[in-house]
Amino acid sequence: MMGRITIKNAADIEKMKAAGNIVKKTLELLSEKAEVGMTTEELDRIAETYIRKQGAYPSFLNYSGYPKSICTSVNQQVVHGIPGKYKLRDGDILSLDVGAKLDGFHGDAARTVLIGNVPEDVQKLVTVTRECFFEALKFARPGYHISDIGAAVQKHAEAHGYGVVRDLIGHGIGREMHEPPDVPNFADRRMGRGAKLVPGMVIAIEPMINMGTWEVVQLRDGWTIETRDGKPSAHYENTVAITEGEPMLLTL
Repeated sequence: MMGRITIKNAADIEKMKAAGNIVKKTLELLSEKAEVGMTTEELDRIAETYIRKQGAYPSFLNYSGYPKSICTSVNQQVVHGIPGKYKLRDGDILSLDVGAKLDGFHGDAARTVLIGNVPEDVQKLVTVTRECFFEALKFARPGYHISDIGAAVQKHAEAHGYGVVRDLIGHGIGREMHEPPDVPNFADRRMGRGAKLVPGMVIAIEPMINMGTWEVVQLRDGWTIETRDGKPSAHYENTVAITEGEPMLLTL
């Protein structure tokens, strides 16, 4: 993503924290409600109702034509799964991606939740994906570069034998849902070291980790991305503000 990186002031970050808090609470609500037999469409309705009641707008609704308020990606679906008639089954994993816009700023986060009795190897994938985020967070500080974040995700995921998705990446966020800089989950040699991190940058760090190959395919609906080999994928994301010291998690 080309363009200028926008630096947020303290007031902007407070607004983003408020938007991020709505995202966090929406994800908590969905995680509680998601159970065997529930359709992904029902979860979408719950999310949209809650977000609007907070005076916010679902960031994803009508974004580039996307038809729903959240993304619900099941099992081998990596991201951008469109909520519909699918009923959750025992043993599924469900990646929930939520965005909310409040007072001119967006928050964005994702979680992968376990439905019923999930096999241990798939539970491990979900756990390691979350760990990848927190490994990356260690480098979300002034003086490091975007590439340090991606390298941390890649190192932790590949140490467990997992594939790191290349075709989809994290991003800057603020008044727009997707802003510069791009935030890959791997060391992208074409980018070099990437942008240097400075206070006031706000980024969405979002490891997308596959049990098998890193390669993905897009379905005919024009949105849903699946693993090429049909093996499960997990997703974990938070909106992160770079400060003078510790990174500030705006959605956790």
